[in-house]
Amino acid sequence: MKIIVGLGNPGDKYEYTYHNVGWLAIDVLADRLGVKINTKECDSLTGLKSVNGEKIVLAKPQTYMNLSGNAVKQLLGRYKATPSELIVVYDDIDIEKGTSRYRVKGSAGTHNGMRDIIAKIGTENFERVRVGTGKVPENVPLISYVLMTIPDTERRIVADGVKDAVDKILAIISK
Repeated sequence: MKIIVGLGNPGDKYEYTYHNVGWLAIDVLADRLGVKINTKECDSLTGLKSVNGEKIVLAKPQTYMNLSGNAVKQLLGRYKATPSELIVVYDDIDIEKGTSRYRVKGSAGTHNGMRDIIAKIGTENFERVRVGTGKVPENVPLISYVLMTIPDTERRIVADGVKDAVDKILAIISK
């Protein structure tokens, strides 16, 4: 069992923001696996697939970012999964655009969605794939940066980071 959760914010105005690259990764992963993300459960939109005999749940929480832990906790309960079966994919300002990084565990850093997940499930011990969104420009507040629409000139670079994250997730679930 793997529950793969992409972090983002609901609503059209957030669709192509840096803070929604986790959702973008779930969309790309669903496309590559042939999964429809259309079931409403656990404050999320989900889709299911069996890969090498293992159940895979793809999820896009429909809560705002800072309440992502509610959806993750519900998903773990619904599927009787442990945090060791969880992978969270999300944006990270400390990673270069166009890249991603995998970690087995760790702190939330400055990410409020991850802070909420860690608080709600009571552990930092779960896998995560962080998609680089680059450093916040000087004189731009963090919240303004992560919620800004990704400029057309940077969408290809960000898409490369999303693809890299999806490749990492596929490698994890194919083991």
